[in-house]
Amino acid sequence: ESMGPIVPALIGAGVILLTGYFLARQVEKWTDHLLKTMELNKVAQAGGLTDAMQRAGTRLDPVHAIGKLLFWLVMLVVILLSATALGLESINQMFGMMLSYIPTIIAAIIIVILGMIVGEFVRALVLASAGNVEGVPTLAKVAKTAVILIAIFMALQQVGVAGDIVTSAFTLILGAV
Repeated sequence: ESMGPIVPALIGAGVILLTGYFLARQVEKWTDHLLKTMELNKVAQAGGLTDAMQRAGTRLDPVHAIGKLLFWLVMLVVILLSATALGLESINQMFGMMLSYIPTIIAAIIIVILGMIVGEFVRALVLASAGNVEGVPTLAKVAKTAVILIAIFMALQQVGVAGDIVTSAFTLILGAV
């Protein structure tokens, strides 16, 4: 008799988890396909993102990394929904706080990736415009690094890392250069 109300909640949570898992897998596949079509891996390779990911010890290429990230974001929402079906409100509040922070983190990641892409573009632009003049390859690398640093500082401010410290550090680095 005491199991009566629990069984439908468990079945509902199970159905939500199973359906959500397949949905998350599909989102991951669509993302992989879309980003491969856009040739993101080539752009990431040119921008140095692939090398950075390998140094960090991951075997995932950027396309699969973004696909996995989206998979887990969808699964997080699915887990939230199934916790609601089970009536676990405290878990929902904790996940709600975490979810509210995720768009900020995604925005920061996008800013850094765009910074790497723009940095590579600036480097190529400096090399193309100055030709074979001595010292230009170094200047091009400095320009690329500067653009990436600006993007990293923007991302840190987006995430909310102490804005005064980030601004001061950026000003000091720029002044030193």
